[in-house]
Amino acid sequence: MEVIINGEVQHFPDNTHILDMVHLLSLEGRRIAIEINGEVIPRSQYPARRLQDDDKIEIIRAVGGG
Repeated sequence: MEVIINGEVQHFPDNTHILDMVHLLSLEGRRIAIEINGEVIPRSQYPARRLQDDDKIEIIRAVGGG
């Protein structure tokens, strides 16, 4: 399956869940927010929500500082 993450085409196996994507992108433990097709996805839905072909995903990483 092909999705677009932050403007870049990425390929994942069919039936990939958001949590799987987070693991495959080595983003575990990081402070991130994920938006799919304009909808912010709550972290509680990561294990259940499957990616769909042509999804447009934005991953935002929180940066601390002051």
